[in-house]
Amino acid sequence: MLRLYDTLTRELREIQPLTQGRLTMYSCGPTVYRSVHIGNLRTYLMADWIKRAARAQGWEVFHVKNITDVGHMRQEMAERGGDKVIAAALAAGRTPREIAQEFEDEFHRAEMAMGIEPADVFPRATDHIPQMLTLIDRLLRRGLAYRVEGTVYFDSAAYSDYGQLSGNTMGQLQMGVEAEADPAKHEPADFTLWREADAGRQLMVWDSPYGMGFPGWHIECSAMSMAYLGERIDIHTGGVDNIFPHHEDELAQSQGATGQPFVQQWVHGQHLLADGIKMAKSSGNVYTVDDLVQRGFDPLSFRFLCATVRYRTRLNFTLSSLEAAERGLQRLRRLGCISTAGADHEVAQQLRARIQSSLEDNLNLPRALADLFQFARDGRVGAATKALGLREADQLLGLGLDRPPSQPALEGPWVSSAQSRERCRDARAFTEADRERKVLLTAGVVPEDSADRTTYRRATASDLRSGLVSSPLQIADQRGQPDHFDISVSIVTAGYPDDLRRCLHSVKSHLAGHRVEVLVVDNDAGPACAAVLAETGLSSLNLRAFRADHRLGEAAARNITIRAARGEALLILDTGVELVGDCFSPILEALANPAVGAVGRWGARSSDMRDFFDSEELEVDAIDGYCLALTRQRFTELGLLDERFRFYRMLDFNLCFTLRSAGLTQLRLPELPIVMHEHRGWEDTDPDERERLSKLNFRRFYERWHHRPDLLRAGHPESSSHR
Repeated sequence: MLRLYDTLTRELREIQPLTQGRLTMYSCGPTVYRSVHIGNLRTYLMADWIKRAARAQGWEVFHVKNITDVGHMRQEMAERGGDKVIAAALAAGRTPREIAQEFEDEFHRAEMAMGIEPADVFPRATDHIPQMLTLIDRLLRRGLAYRVEGTVYFDSAAYSDYGQLSGNTMGQLQMGVEAEADPAKHEPADFTLWREADAGRQLMVWDSPYGMGFPGWHIECSAMSMAYLGERIDIHTGGVDNIFPHHEDELAQSQGATGQPFVQQWVHGQHLLADGIKMAKSSGNVYTVDDLVQRGFDPLSFRFLCATVRYRTRLNFTLSSLEAAERGLQRLRRLGCISTAGADHEVAQQLRARIQSSLEDNLNLPRALADLFQFARDGRVGAATKALGLREADQLLGLGLDRPPSQPALEGPWVSSAQSRERCRDARAFTEADRERKVLLTAGVVPEDSADRTTYRRATASDLRSGLVSSPLQIADQRGQPDHFDISVSIVTAGYPDDLRRCLHSVKSHLAGHRVEVLVVDNDAGPACAAVLAETGLSSLNLRAFRADHRLGEAAARNITIRAARGEALLILDTGVELVGDCFSPILEALANPAVGAVGRWGARSSDMRDFFDSEELEVDAIDGYCLALTRQRFTELGLLDERFRFYRMLDFNLCFTLRSAGLTQLRLPELPIVMHEHRGWEDTDPDERERLSKLNFRRFYERWHHRPDLLRAGHPESSSHR
C-alpha cells in the first residue's frame, strides 16, 4: 500500500481514501505573474508521482491544482495592498488578465514538457470570489474572524489549534517572512481574509459585504478546494515553503469554518537549490524549462534528476548534474526504444512490480532508478524483454523511455552550412569543414559522418556544453603550485563587450616588462564577449578565457580565476577600469611587505561596520573590489571567496576583513594610474533589485563580522557616503 510522510503528524502514514477507490488531491499551483521555474516544477513532479502511484493501487484520482491570478505571493503583499499580477500588467502596458493568461499558458506547456499529467481542474482565483466571500462569512459567524472597517482578519487566538502544522507555538508565531506590521490586527499571527482596496486601486477589485476589495492569499485555496473536492480531502501537496504561513493559515480557516478535519495527509517537497542556494528569482539563479531547452537539454532529464533523490531531501541543481542525468536517461532510452517483439511479459511485469513497490514506499525514486539500471545491465534478460520492462516501469516514472535517445535535426537554414561542409570534406579542405561544423553546432545541429554518408541530429546538451564551466571545482587548483607570472589579472564580464575590450587593451598597453597573465570569466555573456576574447589584437596577452555555462555568482566566478591563477599576485579588475600607466610595479612593491593584505586604488573606512565611507587615507578598513590586489598565497592561507556572495557588493569587504582578522593591513595606492568608467553592473541593475541584493550581501557580511569591532581602525571616517 502507498505510504507517504504526513507533515501534520510527522510520521509515515498509509494512504486510505475517504471514499473507497477514489483519491482526492489538491495542489497549490502557480501564481501567474512570471514564468514558472524548475524549482516550482520539482514540487509538481512530486504530486505527479503520487498520482501515478495512487492509480497503480487501482484508485481513481481526482486532482485539483489552482491558478493564483490575484498575485499575493506572500502575506506581506496582502498586508501592503500590493498585487504582483497588477504590477506586472502595468509594467507591460497590458491588462492583468492578459498577463495571467500568458503565464498560465506557459505553465501548462512547462508541465507537459516535464511529463506531468494535467490536473482534472485548474480553477482560477478570480473565478471563485463568491466562494471566498461565503467562506469568510462562515468564519465571521463562528467568531473566528473580525472586521476592521473594510478589511476582514482571521482571529488566530480564537482558533486553539493554530500552529499545529508548522509546529509553531503562539509565542513563536510571526506575521510571516519579512512582513510589515499591521496595527489594525489584534495579534501579529492574524492574517487577511479580505483586504479593503486602496482608493487608487481600480484593477482586480470586487464588491463584497465589506466594501470594494480583494481576497487575501490563503482564503483562495480553501475556497477552491472545497468547491471541487468538498470539505474534506485526502492529500494536499506543496513545497516546504508553503507550510508556514500559507498552509498553516489554510488549515486553520478551513477547519475553523467547517468544524471538521480538512486534509487527511499533508505532503511537502523540499527546496531545489541552484549552486547551493534555494532557487528563487530573488537569488538570481532561476531556470525555466525554456532555459533548459535552449541549452540543448531534454526537459525529462530534469525529471530524471529529481528522481535521483528523495522528495523530502534538498536537491542541488547544476547544469553539470543535469548533463549527467541526461546521459543516464539516454542509456535507458537506447534500450527502451527498440522493438518488444518476443518479449517475456512476466519478467517485464516483475520489474514494474519492483518499481511500484519503491514508489509506494514514500516515493523512493532513487531505489526505483537503481532497479531500472540493474535490470538494464542484466545479461540474462533479452533486448526485447528489457525494452518492454522499461516501458512498463515508465508508466509509473514518466521518463519517456520509449523515445530514441537522440532526434534527427529538423529542416532549417542550417542545411546550406551542411552542404558547404560536405563540399569542403570532399575537397579535403578540413579547416573550412571544421569551421562549418562549428556553425552547425551553433544552430543546434550535429553532423555524424560514416563511410558512405553524413546524417544530422539535434545537438544535445553534451554537444553544446563542450568547453563550458559550471563550477570553480572544474578548474585545476594552482594555489599550491610555483609562480609562473609576476601577476595574474582576474576579470569577470557579464556582457558589455566594449568595456571588456577597453580593459584588456589597457592591460596589454601597460605591461611595463612584467610577466602578466589575464584570466577572464565570460559569465554567460553570449557571443559578443567571446568575439572580443578571440580578437587578434589581444594575441600577445597571456590570456585564458573561461566561459561559464550559466550566470555564476560574483564570488564563484572570481574563484575560477583564483584557482587557475599562477601569478605571485592576483589583481581583481572590474571591466569599468582602464589602466593608463604602469600599475603592476607599485602593486608588487606594496605587496612585498608581508604585513600588507590587500592594496588598491580606492578604499573605505567605517566606525561601526554598518556604514562605510570613501577614505582618502592610505591605510583603510577595506579596499574596493574594482581594483584590488593581494598575493596569491593569501588564498592558500585563508581560503577562497565565500560563494554565497552572488552580487559583487560587500564581497570585497568580506575578503578584506578576512585579511584583517589575520593581522594584515589594507593599503590604498592613490597614485595608481587608473581611470574608473561607468560601472555597468551597478548602473544597469534595477534600483530596487540592486538595493535588495546589496542588503542581502550586507547581512552576510555583518553577521560574520559585527562582533569584531577591533578590526576597525581607530578614529572617525570621512563623511562621504560609500555604501
